[in-house]
Amino acid sequence: MTTPPFAPVNDADLAVLQAQLGRPARGVLGVAARCVCGNPTVVATVPRLPDGTPFPTFYYLTHPGATIAMSKLEADHVMNVFAEELAEDEELSASYERAHQAYLADRAQYGEVTEIEGISAGGMPTRVKCLHALAGHALAAGPGVNPIGDRALEMSVWSPDRCVCADPGNGG
Repeated sequence: MTTPPFAPVNDADLAVLQAQLGRPARGVLGVAARCVCGNPTVVATVPRLPDGTPFPTFYYLTHPGATIAMSKLEADHVMNVFAEELAEDEELSASYERAHQAYLADRAQYGEVTEIEGISAGGMPTRVKCLHALAGHALAAGPGVNPIGDRALEMSVWSPDRCVCADPGNGG
């Protein structure tokens, strides 16, 4: 399993998450990745939210700078480039399949939800659908686990190595 140990969420984290999301965070198990300043960047969420809703996005990208950067890449149609590469590169495709399986295994540790069985996030294992989810997985699991998430982070203007939490634009 690739799940790194993540710290339980505390009241300070929940306050930051509410500010980041503009609403209270739901179903947070813990902080799966942090900014270099210590603020949450990615949270791990329960596979079934407290209201009973199935929630496949185990690794949820919350950092405004990172989300803005992924949105910019999506607006620039980078997902199409990644999808073409995925269709043409067998090694990349196999690595992306392994990322999908790792994601499912990580989430399964916190409960099985039949409605989302076999569904991970971001279009894995055959499509590139949401760079936010793929980058969240890459940040939480570490480099080398999710090749598309890693590539999206490398291409973005945001960096996990540089804090922009105090920047009103949060874009880096």
